[in-house]
Amino acid sequence: MLKKTKPIISLILSLFSLTPTIAPALAAPPRTPDQEETCEILIIGGGLSGAATAYESLLAGRTVCVTEITDWVGGQISSQGTSALDERGTQRSLLFYPRGYLELRERIEEKYGRLNPGRCWVSVSCFMPYDGHGILFQMLQDAAKKGGGTFKWFPNTVVKELDISNNQINRAIAIQHQPAAGTPPINTEPLSQVIEDAYRYENSVRFDKTIIQFIPQPSPEKTGGADWYVVEATETGEIIALADVPYRLGIDPQTYLDPSSPVDTRDSYCTQGFTYTFAMEATETPQTHVEPPFYSQYAPYYSYELSRLASFPLVFTYRQIWSVKPDAPQPGDYKKRTIFPGDISMQNWTWGNDYRPGNRDDNLIYSRGQLQATGQLQPGGWMGGLRAETLRRGEENALGYFYWLVEGTTDSQLGEGVKQKYPNHRLLTGFDAPMGTAHGLSKYPYMREGRRIIGRVGKTRPRGFTVAEVDIAKKNFRDNFYLQNLPSDMLHYLWGSVAAFVPENSQINSMKEMPQRARATVFPDSVGIGHYAIDFHPCMTKSPAEAPGNSERAGIRRGQGSAYPFQIPLRAMIPQQIDNLLVAGKTIATSYIAAAAYRVHSFEWSAGAAAGTTIDFALERGIFPDELIDDMPSKEWELEVLQGRLQENGNPTAFPETSIFNNTWDEWK
Repeated sequence: MLKKTKPIISLILSLFSLTPTIAPALAAPPRTPDQEETCEILIIGGGLSGAATAYESLLAGRTVCVTEITDWVGGQISSQGTSALDERGTQRSLLFYPRGYLELRERIEEKYGRLNPGRCWVSVSCFMPYDGHGILFQMLQDAAKKGGGTFKWFPNTVVKELDISNNQINRAIAIQHQPAAGTPPINTEPLSQVIEDAYRYENSVRFDKTIIQFIPQPSPEKTGGADWYVVEATETGEIIALADVPYRLGIDPQTYLDPSSPVDTRDSYCTQGFTYTFAMEATETPQTHVEPPFYSQYAPYYSYELSRLASFPLVFTYRQIWSVKPDAPQPGDYKKRTIFPGDISMQNWTWGNDYRPGNRDDNLIYSRGQLQATGQLQPGGWMGGLRAETLRRGEENALGYFYWLVEGTTDSQLGEGVKQKYPNHRLLTGFDAPMGTAHGLSKYPYMREGRRIIGRVGKTRPRGFTVAEVDIAKKNFRDNFYLQNLPSDMLHYLWGSVAAFVPENSQINSMKEMPQRARATVFPDSVGIGHYAIDFHPCMTKSPAEAPGNSERAGIRRGQGSAYPFQIPLRAMIPQQIDNLLVAGKTIATSYIAAAAYRVHSFEWSAGAAAGTTIDFALERGIFPDELIDDMPSKEWELEVLQGRLQENGNPTAFPETSIFNNTWDEWK
């Protein structure tokens, strides 16, 4: 299944000894574009939401351009290395997913002869990241052939500038990089060492650049609406920031809609932790492991986290992506699982390779104020909106975690005597290894959160649309915390917002007696679905994140917990100010708490399928997407036609028995 590659620890360590640029410098003025590409739909970001947008658009016969900062399509299942499908049991038992996501699952099973070749226990499907790319890329090629669409793929490409006028994006300027003559292949260095170079127009010692101008594909039949559409499908909301539309970042203040928030004012620097995943293989004999020169800096952070999780076999098999003996009997107790030489595990562990900065001096995703201060909102100044120094620390933290797993003997949370050495393992490095990189880390970090738009202002949402905690959380909002900590007016607004339908002849005498609904908010403009728990990997209190004795930011996990099956409103995908930009994936209009559920694999696919179908519908009808929701809550008949098309195509917009009269969703697990 995997070619054996020799560890190249010396190369890895030399790469991390480089000193990165902390503050981006302004780029040189652009050259004349080297090539021009026309599209009906320009998708910026090749993760799962971008791929799903392309899939539906290609089946509809559209010309689709997809840019991606890495050379793999698939995001979570490939370039980010989290090739373990996050799913909820009830939804999975019904196979109630979009058609493209179902096809992806089927193709994984066809590839390996089983859905779970790794025999992991966190999911029913864990597999190799490089196969995630290969399977999904073939799906897109097949969709183009089946639907008569045109698929234009631009790997190693970032968008640098947008030309915006009259509330539309008229063109986009992108930079594609490839190794200069005599330099190592792509994916030799980790992202932190190349990201700033990738956003500069000029050629460098490392890269040759191709400047690409994307413009609308001419359409003589066009009668109205936009000439083309741009889809924001990046992992951090790059295009949201570059276009400078209204958005949120970090923790939202406490309101009656997000009553579990721990802060009174916004904290833009505390976002969920990001993770550089890696793959490790069990070996017959002990391996020689070189302690990284930076290990002592990060060692005070690493931990199994909880006593019930303090087991190397448990951690290894949690996200095992390849099993050499998939049919061998194994005990139900994960701590007693047998690890066979040749078994491969992908690591994604909160107190391990998660990196969780949360202060203005080390946050990863620059706030709007930081973007202004670094010149990134000036013409030609965009550099990706991320702090390269924090990327580097995340990379070091991940490599240190591997060393801790195999050679560490201390545990930051559980004390001495818990952690034992497990030297019979090796880090898988090389271009034919699961992550496809010389250093063994994922090509891009797994992102749990980015910038989040504020949706369009409407008759019922004068401050803009956002999906909030109360829309999805399976919580008792009358328990002691809310009773004791919320002002009385906020408490009553909260109870009113989660009140269940009450018949006219009921004997309810006060708001406090009003029963609480047992379902998510039903959105009349729903165009997709999702179901996952509200799951946090909170930022840390002190800077740097790995500081000895550091702790998670207090109060964030209060918002954590179960969620009801939820919907994706079209209003959450339409930004303010720009009419031909649609947002898919993790950057839709959600609050900080709701975003912790709106981020997993099947949700990303559903949002992308909605984006692709909505754009095809808008181009066909000569309308803008906001025309489908601008009269709400009045009836929107064209919106209903769109929703019917989604349903007919096998892309659900609602879960079974969704109704304001149905309050029996407690059985959804």
